[in-house]
Amino acid sequence: MVSVKKKQTVDMLVQKLKSYPIVGVVNVALLPAAQLQKMRRALRGKVELTMARRRILQRAIEASADGAKELIPHLGGMPALLFTKENPFSLYKTVQQSKSSASAKPGQISPMDIVIPAGPTPFAPGPIISEFSAVGIKTGVENGKVAIKQDSLIVRKGEVINQKVSDVLKRLGIEPMEIGLNIVAVVEKGVVFTADQLHIDEDAFNEKLMSAISGARNLAVDISYPAAEIIELLVQTAFREAKAVALEAGVVSKDTIEEMLGKGERTAQAVMQETQKA
Repeated sequence: MVSVKKKQTVDMLVQKLKSYPIVGVVNVALLPAAQLQKMRRALRGKVELTMARRRILQRAIEASADGAKELIPHLGGMPALLFTKENPFSLYKTVQQSKSSASAKPGQISPMDIVIPAGPTPFAPGPIISEFSAVGIKTGVENGKVAIKQDSLIVRKGEVINQKVSDVLKRLGIEPMEIGLNIVAVVEKGVVFTADQLHIDEDAFNEKLMSAISGARNLAVDISYPAAEIIELLVQTAFREAKAVALEAGVVSKDTIEEMLGKGERTAQAVMQETQKA
């Protein structure tokens, strides 16, 4: 028999599912409680996070609007629901920005190539030199302190971080890991967006957008398409071309008279110089 508390939780979730146009699924597995509370505070006012057992979440989704049912296959790990009125891409960006850096623990997968840059360290010579050497960092002694001789790649993206690498990173104060909510999927009006679809490189997108605008502008100019954005440029181009034709044909007008007189004067001076030479 379903308890009263579980039924109340399902009813509450159903109401939220009907009230919010955007619903997301996140996996909070392995997220420390303190970090989870920090995430809640960072998202407050923009996104509402609700946690419950997977079965309860599924029952609530099944009892809500049809569109949300597309999220059921994504309720893996330790799922929780996000409710917001932002669009899916804004939601993803908001959640990503709420993440924070963390130390790397042995056994974790490196999210990036971890490179230790060359330069001085605050460590005095001693066992630290052997620790650095064990992970492939070349060192020397400068001004009584250990110095890293060259940039050193100690872990590649996708590789497992071992105990020795973890210890060195902690000594150097390097936190390569990210802690936060991981969006699995978001639904809007029955359309599901997965995390890889929501991740957009804004700089690359803006660059492509500007390139497309420039290409469209150039094409419009080439075919003389009278769009509002280029009409002034088309008029200026037409004026220059008409003026060039008028000058070539010797047509006198207020726009050509000055250049024609200048041309006539230069021609007269050239003739006078030739006459004087003769």
